[in-house]
Amino acid sequence: MNDRVRQLEYVLPLSIDRNLRWRYRVLDEELPGNFRFGLLLEVIDKLAERIARNYAEQLHGDAWVVTAAIDRILVRQVVDIDRDLVCHASINHVGRTSMEVGIRIEQPGEPSSHVASCYLTMVARRSVRGAETGAELPPMRITSDTERRRAEQAEQRRERYRLQQLAMQEPPTREEYLELAALHAAQEAPGFAGQLCGRLEVDAWERTFPEQENVPTRIFGGYLMRRAYELSSICAERLAPHRPIVAAVNRINFFHPVRLGDTLHFTSRVVYTDRSLICVEAGIERISRDRSSKALSNSCLFTFANVDGALAPHEVPPVFPTTYAEDTRYLAAMRSCRELVTEADGRARCLLTAALGTGN
Repeated sequence: MNDRVRQLEYVLPLSIDRNLRWRYRVLDEELPGNFRFGLLLEVIDKLAERIARNYAEQLHGDAWVVTAAIDRILVRQVVDIDRDLVCHASINHVGRTSMEVGIRIEQPGEPSSHVASCYLTMVARRSVRGAETGAELPPMRITSDTERRRAEQAEQRRERYRLQQLAMQEPPTREEYLELAALHAAQEAPGFAGQLCGRLEVDAWERTFPEQENVPTRIFGGYLMRRAYELSSICAERLAPHRPIVAAVNRINFFHPVRLGDTLHFTSRVVYTDRSLICVEAGIERISRDRSSKALSNSCLFTFANVDGALAPHEVPPVFPTTYAEDTRYLAAMRSCRELVTEADGRARCLLTAALGTGN
């Protein structure tokens, strides 16, 4: 098998393309971090699809790939809109029909800047006698210590995610129960004027069209992620007195494909806060063209940091869950956020630890 298909690079030439810089701006102002992260999610997804499809096509020329999940994007530094952005993709692990693609995002120069790293699970598919099925993948040949380390780390991430899913089903610990109880007790106090989770929601509707097709009869997953992220950013603005910038993508899961003609219902809600951090959960429900079926297509959890024009963090108000469902979302986001902080501690400083006043 050709080992060269396991490495791929994509460059956004921001330094020389004025129109590109304009497209990637959030605001018509000179601000640090003035960069449309949602568009970068599209780039990441398309790059992962390209390298994964190249690998799958070694055995099946008719194969295509779909995104199953994105795991933990920790934003280490904000993007400088005047410098090129380079995405390095590699295949880290290959299973029977799925593979992990790692992408490192950097801005070269003096000094170079490590913006973020992320890991996508891609699944290979093909059509056999008119029926869609999984496409068997060729085994990955490990030829260097770097590849061996990446493969081992990919296995560790898979195991870590499995354990996290089990932990999410556990009831609250005593400390977690007391924290939730205090939030509910505060709502009973005279003159309570806190921010209720149930009032911090936004939603949007749209229909899919043929021009959005990516793999056969399906909508581009990167577009769905961008729309969910942008709505979540708007949702975070309801609580952030300054401006929210993304500090982490905790997790994005793809459950059901979105097909041509589907109607989409996007929902974003603030579910948890901690000092200057705001966790926003987003869901995408697809409704079929004939309205005979509906399903949750995607679930996402984004963490934003409330910062001023100089990127200094500022605290946001606490949020108060009221219902059992809101308690569950609060608890899940709290656990996810604290796990990310634990992972980030001891490494190079990132936006997440900077927002909490921890890290190096």
